[in-house]
Amino acid sequence: MTLDQNQVRKVFLEGLRFCKWLLYSGATGLLVGAVAAAFHLGIDWGAELRGEHPWILYFLPLGGIAIVLLYRLSGMEKDQGTNLVLIAVREAEPMRLRTAPLIFVATILTHLVGGSAGREGAALQLGGSLGAWLGRVVHLDAKDRRVMVMCGMSAAFSALFGTPLTAMLFSMEVVSVGVMYYAALVPCTVSALAAFQVAQAMGLHQSPGYEIGLEAALGPVTMVQAAALGILCALVSILFCQAVHTAPKLYARFLPNPLLRAAAGGALVLVLTLVVGSQDYNGAGDAVIRRMLAGETIPAAFLLKILFTALTLGAGFRGGEIVPALFTGAAFGTLAGPLLGLPHGFGGALGMAAVFCGATNCPLTSLMLAFELFGGGSLPLCALCCGVSYMLSGYYGLYSEQKIVYSKFRTRWIDRKVE
Repeated sequence: MTLDQNQVRKVFLEGLRFCKWLLYSGATGLLVGAVAAAFHLGIDWGAELRGEHPWILYFLPLGGIAIVLLYRLSGMEKDQGTNLVLIAVREAEPMRLRTAPLIFVATILTHLVGGSAGREGAALQLGGSLGAWLGRVVHLDAKDRRVMVMCGMSAAFSALFGTPLTAMLFSMEVVSVGVMYYAALVPCTVSALAAFQVAQAMGLHQSPGYEIGLEAALGPVTMVQAAALGILCALVSILFCQAVHTAPKLYARFLPNPLLRAAAGGALVLVLTLVVGSQDYNGAGDAVIRRMLAGETIPAAFLLKILFTALTLGAGFRGGEIVPALFTGAAFGTLAGPLLGLPHGFGGALGMAAVFCGATNCPLTSLMLAFELFGGGSLPLCALCCGVSYMLSGYYGLYSEQKIVYSKFRTRWIDRKVE
């Protein structure tokens, strides 16, 4: 069988397109990976400095004011955060390059003064804006720039958290739940893997994942236990999302001035920290997650982390919601898991994945996250727990611009935004 001229031309063009995306996505991974790794080191520096000098916490109100002024002076006071990245992918909305340095500086400042926030949500903004900028530099059309935004998201998430496969899937899954952007599969994978290697070359992610100890074996009893934990994690994820969405509305209602909101929010977080008597709920809390998975149980930790995070982000501080959601899941899982008969650390691992799943509406990403963080020993139980949490968390979510395209309960098209 011979190929005619049109077929040869088509194969040639497809080959050129493939090479183009290898080049662009690889370059995105290298650039964004380097910036995101520097971002990671900056956050670590801020957290370490605060740990060495606890009095820095007293600058929380001033830190909040500084962040609001920084965004105001840059003309980005009404910035939508991670929601803007979702719009950029779905509707080709342009992203400003200034988003990258703003979120870089503001998130490090949040962690320095002790705000409760993560870093992966900020990484999506950082990577998305850099990816969009690269797309403009090489004069890509609007559709291809969407892919570049996803490449930037994948690269930043991968370099920051050390989970390249999770980063690749999350970028394709989070925008429109029920629709995967498969055209971005190869570019996002290349970007995520390149960024991960850049981060490793800069000394990050040398040790894989978390240690969780004994895992539960698949069986009828453990299936019931995992499903029961999934039901509870769905409720926790709804509580987390509602708290994060309600806090800014309450701040705006009682404190219309953004500067007063930031100062008041910083003061509230400071007072709560002094009442609790530790900095466990300031910053991202990765060290506390490791302590809990290793055997420590803190009964009220999941509620306190939700409160600290809502007060911080609602006041105008910058950062991500993902690590706080993982913290909440670990705290709840290590509390509820043993009560259901699951091993302590394994319950925490299921809780992390399931609360993340309920909050982001990304079941495949959640399963891959569990694989990269905890290994593949009990993925079937994790899949069940995450699936239950995804279904029963309803149409709530962290990102108000995220769309649920297909119903969680019936095989029908609904195309609605999360609550």
